[in-house]
Amino acid sequence: MADQIEKDDLPKRALRGHAAIGLIAGALIFLLSLSGVLAVSAERWQRWEEPAAPEMTDISPAAAQAALEAAIAADGKPTTHAYLHMPTDKLPRVIVTTDYSAHYVTEDGELAAPEDHVWTEFILALHYYLNLPMTPGLILVGIVGVALSAAAVTGVLAHPRIFRDAFRLRPRGQKQLAQADWHNRIGSWTLPFTLAVALTGAAIGLGVAVFQGIAAERFGGDMEAVYGPLFGDHPHEDPAPAPLARADIALTWMADNHPQRRITYVTLEHPQTAGQQISILADHDQRLIYGESYVFDGDGFPDGKIGLSDGALGQQAIASAYKLHFGNFAGIPVELAYILFGLGLCAVTATGMSLWLMKRRARGLAEPRLEAFWSITVWGSPLLLIMAYWLRMIGGPAMPLTAFFWVALPVAMLAGMTRPSVWIAPILRYSLAAGLVITALAHGLIFGFAPLSSLAINAALIAMAAAIITFSPRAGAPWKGRIQPDAGTGTGPRDGELSNTAPAAE
Repeated sequence: MADQIEKDDLPKRALRGHAAIGLIAGALIFLLSLSGVLAVSAERWQRWEEPAAPEMTDISPAAAQAALEAAIAADGKPTTHAYLHMPTDKLPRVIVTTDYSAHYVTEDGELAAPEDHVWTEFILALHYYLNLPMTPGLILVGIVGVALSAAAVTGVLAHPRIFRDAFRLRPRGQKQLAQADWHNRIGSWTLPFTLAVALTGAAIGLGVAVFQGIAAERFGGDMEAVYGPLFGDHPHEDPAPAPLARADIALTWMADNHPQRRITYVTLEHPQTAGQQISILADHDQRLIYGESYVFDGDGFPDGKIGLSDGALGQQAIASAYKLHFGNFAGIPVELAYILFGLGLCAVTATGMSLWLMKRRARGLAEPRLEAFWSITVWGSPLLLIMAYWLRMIGGPAMPLTAFFWVALPVAMLAGMTRPSVWIAPILRYSLAAGLVITALAHGLIFGFAPLSSLAINAALIAMAAAIITFSPRAGAPWKGRIQPDAGTGTGPRDGELSNTAPAAE
């Protein structure tokens, strides 16, 4: 009997834990989910942001060497690293980067316009570190990944019938039931994806703290000693001047000995010194590892590989976390699946908090300030991302996008919570839809509708706007009047019963 009571009580306790996680980490989970959807196609957004950059499917070893030489000469001072991004399917561009500059490269190896995709970089930094300094940001994102994993598990435990009812949707007119059904159904459909990205995100983020602990305990704080067995030892430094490393010879060796490998990056460490080293990162088809690093000396002769493709299982597992987290494997079908599942995770997060607020209101325990906060999180944050893009386009790459976003978002939240209104959600929702359409059309008029990569993104923006309008609640009685901060505290329908009250961020 006691065991039966314990069993029956588990869903209730799991639901309380599920709600607590949502309340504590909901906004950060939503921001990371939203930015993650964009980060899946970061290279495509970069092309969309700077559509005029030269593109190519390949570059000769001689042109690659010329680009590295030109970039270092243009800097006019020593650099500790030089990177050459090679053409890929997602980003068919060559980009040379040093400690001081980044330029697109022509097919002949000449420097073109500076690389200034600052809006895309802002989105990536939002997802990687929440725009914080790298180490604390990664750790915080890792903690949010743990919270998301816990939310997914408690959500399943709280609904024992979640898989049996995977395709059960009750009438949309019954708002609370419909909201719960969409939350539970999308949650069950996206559960494997959610656990995959949450666990890999937690591992990537919290791994930094683990490595720092190991370095402090065993290696006197030397992080290179910890990372060396996984990602290769740092080359021995010899500052004596030397001619620039021969990346062209190394690339020719790769073409002769590994023609099946698609090269994605060339890295020069301590260029123009006697201790310089060349690393060539090559993709391995049908593998989750982000690539294998082939090492060459300054003369371009091979010196082995790191072992990400055939080393210890733990090393291969760590090298596979990135692709699994971002869906950078198996081409466009997986990329589209990750985008759809990511949007589903955004929807699950948004409807979860809205459902909790709806139940509170149904009991007569309305939370108008929290409703305003959540509406601005769900609809205001993507609107601010659009505004940040236009701030970059109008003001140039020097505009402080991070400062704009992280000042505007809390200011908007504070303003909305000070004067909560039922009109906040619909105004922001329709403004977001309008912003998406205006951005797509304006981008096409400014840069042209011909490039297929830009056309696809602009069409997706318009489709997203249409989806927002289509699935928005119809205007009517629930939107009339203002919510009073001291709304009544009388009793109302119990959890699970119907309510005619509109949720805060439907």
